[in-house]
Amino acid sequence: MQRRLRNTGKIFYIKDKKVESQKTVLNNWKKTLFLKNEKELLAKGWILDIMNCIDQLGKQNFTLNELYTFENYLKTRHPNNKHIKDKIRQQLQFLRDKGYLEFVTKGRYKCAK
Repeated sequence: MQRRLRNTGKIFYIKDKKVESQKTVLNNWKKTLFLKNEKELLAKGWILDIMNCIDQLGKQNFTLNELYTFENYLKTRHPNNKHIKDKIRQQLQFLRDKGYLEFVTKGRYKCAK
């Protein structure tokens, strides 16, 4: 089985046939550096799953309701959790606090640059 690397795990040195600046490369690397310090495997799994859902949306700005469409997928990934929507909101807050996302307004988020 071939595993696809999530977009959040990709750091480009060259993008669209242009060399990225050192500053851009380092900023992109720092965006997910917080994952290295996450010790609990289950917590890291949730974070990565939410990041993957955001990647699958394929856009910079998104709504909470758009992430709720992944509820069934997340139920299969975390069958012991009976509060999926609550967990989605919790993980969005975590990603916001780590600078990965920006809270725009109620129910609206933006991926940090």
